[in-house]
Amino acid sequence: MGYGRDVQNQLREPAQRLRRAIPRVYQGFAQLHDAALAPGALDGATKELIALAIAVSKECDGCIADHAHGAAVKGATPDQVAEAIGVAILMNGGPATVYGPRAFAAFQEFYATEDRAQAEPVHSH
Repeated sequence: MGYGRDVQNQLREPAQRLRRAIPRVYQGFAQLHDAALAPGALDGATKELIALAIAVSKECDGCIADHAHGAAVKGATPDQVAEAIGVAILMNGGPATVYGPRAFAAFQEFYATEDRAQAEPVHSH
């Protein structure tokens, strides 16, 4: 099982159906998502690393795929991702040792692709 594109692909259709059923909720979430991850005092890559670490702690595969992709697109390095996941392991314990490797694998998948700057995250969480 892949933890990047495979998860995004699995969630795409159900997320689109729900988005059509409650478009205002998804529009509001998209605005919050974009505002929270916009560069400010923290750059976009740092914000994606924080979101990825939280996704590991929340044990959310869709969130992991989205923020692993975001971290790759915004220029995070494998070492930065590994250290962020290390903090998630500190704060979440054993479950993060399961979801952390998923997050690292997803990031590496997106980081390795040449099209990472053009691909769009699913925002399924």
